[in-house]
Amino acid sequence: MDPTPSPTSTPERPPSGGASPESEDKGQEPGAGFAATTIAELRKVVWPSRQQLFNETVAVIVMVAASAAAIAALDRFYGWGAKLLFQR
Repeated sequence: MDPTPSPTSTPERPPSGGASPESEDKGQEPGAGFAATTIAELRKVVWPSRQQLFNETVAVIVMVAASAAAIAALDRFYGWGAKLLFQR
């Protein structure tokens, strides 16, 4: 059998269910490294530029306003139809 993995094979992963035994420090309290790990992860984040943030905020506001207008229009239409249907 060929010792090199095939391109479709997946690499072996450590068993899930917590940190690996090598990373555990028996002298620390549980969760002591949470803040340090969180800060390390936040440093990996690719933050948007001010212009990108502005553009995406405007896009969200426009889409929410358009959705609200569409829902309001449907509500008024169905209200008008119900009023006509159930008039005495």
